[in-house]
Amino acid sequence: MKKILLALAFIAGTACTTFAQTHSGGGGKFSIGLEGGLPVGDAHNYSDYIIGGSLKYEYPVADNLFITASAGYSSLHVKSFDISYNDPNFSYQFHSDGGTAGIIPVKVGAKYYFDGHFFGEAQLGAAFGTNSGSSTLFVYSPGIGYTFAGGFEAGVRYEAWSNNGTIGQAALRLAYRF
Repeated sequence: MKKILLALAFIAGTACTTFAQTHSGGGGKFSIGLEGGLPVGDAHNYSDYIIGGSLKYEYPVADNLFITASAGYSSLHVKSFDISYNDPNFSYQFHSDGGTAGIIPVKVGAKYYFDGHFFGEAQLGAAFGTNSGSSTLFVYSPGIGYTFAGGFEAGVRYEAWSNNGTIGQAALRLAYRF
C-alpha cells in the first residue's frame, strides 16, 4: 500500500510540475488548505467529525475553467458504539471503543469561476484507508467557494467515500493559493 501511495504522489507531482512548466505567465495555481467536516447520513451515528488537510493544483484549460488535481489526508474520529443483530438463524454483535481512521483522498476534477471569484467545482477519485484492513473507496465531491484578494480561498462541499456503503460529510476548506 505504501508503494502505491508513493507512486501516486510521484506521478501527481511530476504531472503538476509538467503543467506548470508548459504554461508560463497565467499558469496554474497551487493551494494548500485545512479541512473540517461533519459526517452526514448514517456516518453521523459512528463519527463525530473529520479533520485534515490537502494540496490542490488548478490548471487552466479555457476562460474561467480549470482542471484540478488534489491529494490530502483526512482523519475520521470514530465514536464509541455498539451494534447488535439477532434473529433465530443469525446473531451478530459488534463493539467499537472509538478512535480514528485515516483516509488519503486523491481526486481530479473541474473548477469553474463564474465571476473571477465565486466558483463551482466537482471532483472524482479514490480514497485509500490507512488503517489495517482498510480498502480503497470511490470518492466524489461537488462544492462551491469563493477566492478572496490576497490568495485566500474558502469552499464548502459534500464529499462521499463509497464502497458497499457510503460515508458522507459536509466539509469546509480554508486554503491559501499561490
